[in-house]
Amino acid sequence: MENKVPDKPDPQTSPSVALGPLAGFRIVEFAGIGPGPFACMMLADMGAEVITLDRPGANKNQKSAAGRGRKVVEIDLKDKTALGEVLDLLEHADALIEGFRPGVMERLGLGPDVLLARNPRLVFGRMTGWGQDGPLAQAAGHDINYISVTGALAAIGPAETPVLPLNLVGDFGGGALYLVAGVLAALLEASKSGKGQVVDAAMCDGAASLMSMFFDLTATGRWTEGRANNFLDGGAHFYGVYQCACGHFISIGSLEPQFYALLRQLAGLSDQAFDAQMEREAWPSLKEKLTEVFRTKTRDEWCQIMEGTDVCFAPVLTLAEAPLHPHMAARKTFVERHGVTQPAPAPRFSRTPSTIREPAKAEIAGLVREWQEKDSFSR
Repeated sequence: MENKVPDKPDPQTSPSVALGPLAGFRIVEFAGIGPGPFACMMLADMGAEVITLDRPGANKNQKSAAGRGRKVVEIDLKDKTALGEVLDLLEHADALIEGFRPGVMERLGLGPDVLLARNPRLVFGRMTGWGQDGPLAQAAGHDINYISVTGALAAIGPAETPVLPLNLVGDFGGGALYLVAGVLAALLEASKSGKGQVVDAAMCDGAASLMSMFFDLTATGRWTEGRANNFLDGGAHFYGVYQCACGHFISIGSLEPQFYALLRQLAGLSDQAFDAQMEREAWPSLKEKLTEVFRTKTRDEWCQIMEGTDVCFAPVLTLAEAPLHPHMAARKTFVERHGVTQPAPAPRFSRTPSTIREPAKAEIAGLVREWQEKDSFSR
């Protein structure tokens, strides 16, 4: 745990090395919050030229993790002259990403019909919570609401009450990542057909998709309703989080018989009661026994015994501790930019590594001229 966050140049974080796999693609982002900016961060890290259109005086922190790597244009979309420049810019873009409520882009004169008529290859990425249609399409909401209607929130937490999994399941897992996948798939298809399309990425759809395995398990009788009652939700003694003597926590995931056997060996679980690994009725009492065992040593002591073995073990680290973990430090999973520790680009590419580029202010007229010139030259 003594390792420091590396600060030497690295292909993932140095703008001087090769551009990422999306180099040459142009994406226009209409500024928003949550999953849209996160998706654009990933696309920018992968080499796409992302232009963020934001309202005048917004003063967003483009040096933050979610805002990194973009050129920012402050523009009033209600101004007809500015709107004309936006239309000209989008005529030369590969993709657009917006996170407004359904109908807002249409009212601005920037709906799919208008833009695809001017640029047939454009991929129109739409990020919402409820989707572009349906009874709740115009209702406000947040991550907690979108995952509530999918079954995800009801399945997470102790028996007494659901627990919020931060906003990872709706905003980022079911939202941003599905938007990125959809936009990339549409760009790939457009390269063959020459035709763009609308990508309707809804957080409720994505969160539901993330629950696919649990719907399968339920259908086959291997998952039951109710929290802390199954082998992946904290019900099983061999898959969960335990507090140590120091007050810190560790996690174990000894699902397979061979991993469970090693857990028993290294934790000294000689009690024959632990033979009943897969008997649900025994889980509560075995969990109590294991709770007492893990309380006999500190987190660091358990790390010395189990970390790096096939027990499937890891210390539960805080945001401050995570970048200092030897494995995270060795892989340069976290980097420091502008005095802020943040995750490095992911995933990793062997030939065209992603990079974190410097944000910059830009003028839309200059960008339009630049893109027009590039397109004229390429033709």
